[in-house]
Amino acid sequence: MNYASVIASPIGKLTILADDDFVCAITFSAMKNDGLTENELTRNVAHQLKNYFNGNLKKFDFPIKQKGTDFQQQVWQNLLNIPYGETVSYAKFSAHHPLAIRAIAAANGKNNIAIAVPCHRVIGSNGKLVGYAGGLWRKQWLLEHEREMAQRGQTTIKF
Repeated sequence: MNYASVIASPIGKLTILADDDFVCAITFSAMKNDGLTENELTRNVAHQLKNYFNGNLKKFDFPIKQKGTDFQQQVWQNLLNIPYGETVSYAKFSAHHPLAIRAIAAANGKNNIAIAVPCHRVIGSNGKLVGYAGGLWRKQWLLEHEREMAQRGQTTIKF
């Protein structure tokens, strides 16, 4: 990783790490960026994240590559299929490999590209928020934000 951008967001600072061709991480963790400068890719991702937080972007469009096993890569790819504003339980998410639910949950937890690879959209089978490296309060914020933005243009009747 040769490049980095840091942006402020409603849920804390985000650090975007990339090489010349791919985003390798988007993290809430405070990281030393000594000697790392921005490039066109990290600036583009920062712009997309700002649009996401403003409610103007529902699907990210930048190249990603994170280190992991073939199994982890498959799990991360499957995360990209969870629609914006929706959640899926770990049980349903692992239905294609029901005996691997723990391995799938572990792979989900090793996702290094927060928000864009939407591991925050996977919840417990009982509907509760479980496990999020950025903290459950961030997971809740992201899910509420997406649900609210997905409703734009529709009338919501509250009783």
